[in-house]
Amino acid sequence: MGPVKPGQPDPANVYNHLSIEAHWQNVWQQSQTYEVDLAAAAHPFYNLMMFPYPSAEGLHVGNVYAFTGADIYGRFMAMQGRAVFEPMGFDAFGIHSENFAIKKGIHPGLLTVQNVERFRETQLKRIGNRFCWNYEVQTTDPSYYKWTQWIFLQLFKAGLAVRKKAQVNWCPSCKTVLADEQVIAGECERCSTLVTQRELEQWFFKIANYAQRLLDNLDRLDWSEKVKAAQRNWIGRSEGLQFNLHLAESELQIPVFTTRPDTIFGMTYVVLAPEHPLVDRIVTEEYCQAIATYKEHVSRQSEFARTTHQSKTGVFTGAYGIHPLTQERIPIWIADYVLSSYGTGAVMAVPAHDDRDFQFAKTMGLPIRQVVIPTSASSTAPLELDTAFTEHGTLIESGRFTGLASQDAIQQIIQWFEQQNLGDRTVQFRLRDWLISRQRYWGPPIPIVYCGSCGIVPVPEEQLPVHLPETEDWLPRGTGTSPLAQIDSFVNTICPCCGGAAHRETDVSDNFLDSAWYFLRYPSSKYNDVPFDAQITAKWLPVNMYIGGAEHSVLHLLYSRFITMVLHDLGYIEFEEPFECFRAHGLLTKDGAKMSKSKGNVVNPDEYIEEYGADTLRTYLMFLGPYHQGGDFSDRGIAGMRRFLNRVWQLVSKHRHCLESSSPDLDSGRRLHQTINKVSEDIQALKYNTAIAALMEYLNALQLKPSLCEVELKSYLLMLAPFAPHLTEELWHQIGESSSIHQQTFPQANPEFLTQEQVTITVQINGRKRANILLSPTALQEEAIAIAKQTQSVQRYLENQEISRVVYVPGRILNLVT
Repeated sequence: MGPVKPGQPDPANVYNHLSIEAHWQNVWQQSQTYEVDLAAAAHPFYNLMMFPYPSAEGLHVGNVYAFTGADIYGRFMAMQGRAVFEPMGFDAFGIHSENFAIKKGIHPGLLTVQNVERFRETQLKRIGNRFCWNYEVQTTDPSYYKWTQWIFLQLFKAGLAVRKKAQVNWCPSCKTVLADEQVIAGECERCSTLVTQRELEQWFFKIANYAQRLLDNLDRLDWSEKVKAAQRNWIGRSEGLQFNLHLAESELQIPVFTTRPDTIFGMTYVVLAPEHPLVDRIVTEEYCQAIATYKEHVSRQSEFARTTHQSKTGVFTGAYGIHPLTQERIPIWIADYVLSSYGTGAVMAVPAHDDRDFQFAKTMGLPIRQVVIPTSASSTAPLELDTAFTEHGTLIESGRFTGLASQDAIQQIIQWFEQQNLGDRTVQFRLRDWLISRQRYWGPPIPIVYCGSCGIVPVPEEQLPVHLPETEDWLPRGTGTSPLAQIDSFVNTICPCCGGAAHRETDVSDNFLDSAWYFLRYPSSKYNDVPFDAQITAKWLPVNMYIGGAEHSVLHLLYSRFITMVLHDLGYIEFEEPFECFRAHGLLTKDGAKMSKSKGNVVNPDEYIEEYGADTLRTYLMFLGPYHQGGDFSDRGIAGMRRFLNRVWQLVSKHRHCLESSSPDLDSGRRLHQTINKVSEDIQALKYNTAIAALMEYLNALQLKPSLCEVELKSYLLMLAPFAPHLTEELWHQIGESSSIHQQTFPQANPEFLTQEQVTITVQINGRKRANILLSPTALQEEAIAIAKQTQSVQRYLENQEISRVVYVPGRILNLVT
């Protein structure tokens, strides 16, 4: 077993990570070690990680954390005999890339090319992942966004892409509209600017049509629970009563929805959203000016501000509705805390039983009528309320329904409305349609033409892609139109239907549409005539394992599910959920604080790869804590991980010429197979930190041995290989192997070694230790008692005593209580 390349081993026997990692990365690339023949491969396994935005100074350590965790799982599955497809690409369109281009003062087309080159060549290829680079995709490539536009056309033809006027989120900094999911606590998710409201005509995808299906399917998905919980909350299913409130002295009716019909006798006023279409029709002359002024004021507020600020404001319309059960006249107000886009835009205000209604009633001096009291209340009289009573309870002062429990009253009141043809049991959702228009430059043009004769006309599929035109005047304007609107050669076109003069849509589509289908394109990226080949897609999709950030729960992950369902319904694919298994990774902190550029604590992985090596960085990141939780990055910790890998290097250097071919003894074999079992189970469960801990513990045991068996050392390298691919590949060849360690089979634990033949059991009498006995860890209680009674010390303490109770924990303790 002579020395092998990356050259000759260092005469001083030093682990030189720079030369080793560069050498093996080159070997893997030249030999196509990680490339997959998708058509011929048996046992396919699609291992996917969220592709990055090439929009900043480069990858940060959080990216490496995410990618490494996904790669370890892929490497493990490859060592289980699966043909692992692990592609990588670049989500390079959109606000993220364009804002960085604005910051740098460089055209986004030029900057994107530079960024992608740096991401790929100087960072991604250095971190040690088994990327299949032959299937790379870039969302900015016309051969990619041609099919993004094609997907838009399929939704348009199916009636799921519509143009409508609506109140939309507007980011004054990014100078574009945003989807609801891109507004976090009232701020732009990208630049943290406070979002305002505008009324604009925009393109929407009708994702709300799929709300129930998106919700139902969550029950069967093998996904991280926090992601499923986030989607359930965002979809927001509510079941209740919808009824029409008749206006006094008018033929008009206002649809009202409530989830608490049991509180209907407590309705003392009605609130409409300021944007409600009936406001201008019902307002009396006396209040007309006040209503107009208030509507103008509210239009400048974000939805988040309207629904969260403590002080509630509003204006009386001068109109009254008729209570459907008591026939009372109910005043109708408009208020900022009601939104036209949620429910019907009208609220049945029950201030005694709703916090926001209570605050509004207190502010405006409106009546508060309690009609539900706690079930445990000693009296049926209304209580003195300092806050709203929002729990279920028992009804009072509610006509024929008085005395009923809330749940019973809800059902009976809905039934009464249905019998009287005054209302219906209704389900509503918080989820609203996906706004995809963007008034920016850097994105795929929406493939629509407007014709004076034909109206809205889709661009014929054979004319795709609609190329994004080159221009030097690409900065966003903030006027509500895209910079494309200023390019006459782009705007002016011919109607595909009548051949007359027409103009193009000048908005581009949201970059989340680009990423909502990229997993379908990867395996078919070599095909130019279809977005995804039917046979390849059927073989490799849905994705087997997907790993990424939980922050995309109601963005990318929800959108991807929707697009997949639509394509399934249209007959293009056989499955309706894109990812069989999704796992959300945790977040990294630095010195206990969340990493951010503003805090100056973002960790650049490049310097650590240079100083310590990619294997050290990979293994250290996975050791920080449970993968789904993340951990805190420290320089001292990574130095410790380097020492661990150096000890592995020294162990192999010491024993590689004198390995024993015989099997290890019983104790050594048991330790080996228990470690194999532990590491295998932990990798499958993404418990990487405990798998590494087990490898560290086993390394300690191996270092104490004067000699090692070949199976011990090889098994150790194979178990470490998913974490430290370069080091283990080098050492694998140093012990005389010629093929790649990453094409070997992961060691299998022998079940015979996984249970100890006997363990020491502590025997207690009345809680005090009296003896130790040896037992099988699976011994039954009767056997344990019988053997314990044979020991002299136990016999002495049990003399003339009866055992009244036994506490037995197999493998640990036996307590006899007398």
